[in-house]
Amino acid sequence: MHKSVSKDIVDKSTNSDSVDAYLATVPEEARGTLIKLRKMIQAAAPNATEGISYQIPTFKQKGPLVAFAAFPAHCSFYVMSPAVMNMYKDELKSYDTAKGTIRFQANKPLPAALVKKLVKARIEENEKA
Repeated sequence: MHKSVSKDIVDKSTNSDSVDAYLATVPEEARGTLIKLRKMIQAAAPNATEGISYQIPTFKQKGPLVAFAAFPAHCSFYVMSPAVMNMYKDELKSYDTAKGTIRFQANKPLPAALVKKLVKARIEENEKA
């Protein structure tokens, strides 16, 4: 994860203790995008708990599930699974990805159907573990 984040983008020094507190520190455009992403995750994983882990909003269900964050140049959706990323590699071709991360622009949010597939695949993966 990125360690140096511009203070005017997301103030990580406050050590947010809730997702709402974290989102309150995010600039408006990215905040709106992340609020929508949060709702998509909640809909796909209604039994997951949310909190802050590594200073970013994280969902857990039988272990870490997914997370998200805002950075100066992009937003990130952490799928936390190279295997799930590989399962959906064709659908992820147009995104900047890393081993378990999808980076996207606030004005080009991830499609709800894709988020749902990824979250459901992570739930299934955690259930089998």
